[in-house]
Amino acid sequence: MLNIAMVSRWHVHADQYAKEIGETPGVKIAAVWDDDISRGEQWASALGCDFYEDYDALLANTEIDGVAVVSSTNLHPQLLMKAANAKKHIYTEKVLAFSKNDAEKIREAVVKNNIHFTISLPHKTMAGVLQAKKMVDGGEIGQVTYMRVRNVHGGSILGWLPDYFYDKTLCGGGAMMDLGAHPMYLLEWFLGTPQKMASAFTQVTGRGVEDNAVSVMSFENGAIGVSETGFVSFCDPFTLEISGTKGYIHVQDGFRYKNEASNKEWVTEEHLELTLERPIAYWISSILNNTENKLYGIDEAVALTEFMEAAYRSWEEDKIVPCG
Repeated sequence: MLNIAMVSRWHVHADQYAKEIGETPGVKIAAVWDDDISRGEQWASALGCDFYEDYDALLANTEIDGVAVVSSTNLHPQLLMKAANAKKHIYTEKVLAFSKNDAEKIREAVVKNNIHFTISLPHKTMAGVLQAKKMVDGGEIGQVTYMRVRNVHGGSILGWLPDYFYDKTLCGGGAMMDLGAHPMYLLEWFLGTPQKMASAFTQVTGRGVEDNAVSVMSFENGAIGVSETGFVSFCDPFTLEISGTKGYIHVQDGFRYKNEASNKEWVTEEHLELTLERPIAYWISSILNNTENKLYGIDEAVALTEFMEAAYRSWEEDKIVPCG
């Protein structure tokens, strides 16, 4: 039996992660820690496990194999490094940390202690994204020259987004730090590390952090990448657009493309069959089978932090900045 501790119920996805873990055969949620004691005690009671007020005491429990960290992002460096140094396997919500410096310290602890680490990058499992990746890697649209990823919702204008998502101390920012992470790691997955980045952030609802944001980046091969995100969109379909020297891919409520092989005619794929394990399942599988994580691992987590740090630095300094 693999024993997992849930570390904080702060994030909106905490219950979802607990459900995924609890429904996995051979895996048990054995403990809960939370910086909010009342919240943690209630969650532990609902999950039928022990609550720990002392995080160090939880990590000292040799029966705990891993931790799923779903805390506010400002607590990540402390919680993750302690868990790694206690040789607990780690699953964490994105982003890893606010700065590359802190991210590198976490990576050092993860590598040093040889633990299985996974960060939540769920958009890599989307069928349309997987089909696009297959086509790009297979050269079906030639060399990529432009890639745009839009990931938005209307949480700020519709009133359902929790107030703490506007707390810069806890979150490090607003829409870009939260929803904007998804376009950023997809751009890294398809195109690698950009050379330069420029950002434009605005506040539509005046909550103290950006709720509308775009970052544009250039890559060594000449490609341009665009990350669009926000909490103020009435209509919020995920959008992926990739243009290459020999074709074009468009993902939005479906998958379609045109390329040389299609004689420049639109082809719509109705039934996409490519699948990929969601990050939680991938993490558990990597622990049980002692396999390397090349999709949601520590290197991908550090790269995402680099992207985020550059995006915010560009906006704060009002200039194009180097990245990587």
